[in-house]
Amino acid sequence: MLELKNIDLTQDTAAGLFVKDEIVDVVFARAAGDLLSRVGRNRFEAGDALITGSTGDRWSVSRNRFDAKYLPVEPLQAGEDGRYRARQVPVLARQMHEAFTLARSSGGDVLHGLARDWVLQYAPGDFGVAENARFQAVYRAIDKA
Repeated sequence: MLELKNIDLTQDTAAGLFVKDEIVDVVFARAAGDLLSRVGRNRFEAGDALITGSTGDRWSVSRNRFDAKYLPVEPLQAGEDGRYRARQVPVLARQMHEAFTLARSSGGDVLHGLARDWVLQYAPGDFGVAENARFQAVYRAIDKA
């Protein structure tokens, strides 16, 4: 299995820019804990967003990053449990051709991908993994220009 370390998709000619088009269900954690997503363990702190996507996948997003990534669906107010729409924030993504592992961040949870799954880079040192079927369902390519 390929272990990805110190990668930067901004320098990868096989990577492209994509945006997520999805409405998700969010509950804000009342206490610290962890959940097991399809691609690995997600540790979270009280106040972090626990998300269930349109494909049934679950993951966590830290509270300090959540507002930059999601907007409440009216009449919901920001910070309340309920439905949120992904902001159209470009993300770098690269489809992998063999099974791999990748840390979400330096020293963070290790995620696992299969051949044809996607590595997502949200910012330098900030990564995710999307199963191919989920990626095809919720992401669309945008031009790099």
